[in-house]
Amino acid sequence: MEIRDAVEADAGRLADLADSPPDVMRNLVHDRTVRVATGEDATGENGAEEGDGETIVGFVSYDAKQGTVHVTQLAGSADACERLLDEPITFAEREHMNVELLVPDGESAVESAVEASGFTRTGQGPRFEGKPTVRYRLEPGRPEQ
Repeated sequence: MEIRDAVEADAGRLADLADSPPDVMRNLVHDRTVRVATGEDATGENGAEEGDGETIVGFVSYDAKQGTVHVTQLAGSADACERLLDEPITFAEREHMNVELLVPDGESAVESAVEASGFTRTGQGPRFEGKPTVRYRLEPGRPEQ
C-alpha cells in the first residue's frame, strides 16, 4: 500500500468511497489536505482506476485550526485507514497539535483504525444526516495514561 497526495482526477473514486458527489470531492481536494492509499483492491488484485494503473483503497482529509488537526473525512478498509491516520498524526506531532475526528455510527473499519492508532473516545459528537457520531481525540505530545 502506498500513500500519496490526492489529485483532482481522484474525485470519482473518493466519491465512491465517501458516498458523496464527485464535485464535492473535487472541492475537498482543493480545500483540504487529502492523502490517498493505493494498492490492492478487495479481491487482492491491483486494479486500474481510469487507466492510471492503481486502485485507491482509502483516503483521509484534514485541516488545522486553533491548535488542533481536524480529520474531516476518513474512508477505506481498517488497514488503509490506520495507515492514512499516520498522515495527520505526524503533522500534529511536528506542529505540537492535537488531533480530533468524528466517526459516524456503524463505520466499524474506521472505528477500529482510530482506536488502533491510539485515539481516545471523548463522547458523542453531533449528528450528521441523522446519524449519530462519536468524538475521538489524540494528544500525540502527551504520554499515554
